Amino acid sequence: METWKKSSYSHGNGGACVEVAEAPQAVKMRDTQNRERGHLAFPCAEWQGFLDSVKRGEL
Repeated sequence: METWKKSSYSHGNGGACVEVAEAPQAVKMRDTQNRERGHLAFPCAEWQGFLDSVKRGEL
């Protein structure tokens, strides 16, 4: 069973809330408000590339 963590940018006012969970081969992401709709899974290398691009201000 995954441990889901809410983004530190999510607010308690019902706005855009995102949760992530780490799996052995992927990082999973889902909408806090619509958990029953499932999740997206990204290979770890792709997720790290995304985070690096965000940190560099490219996205």
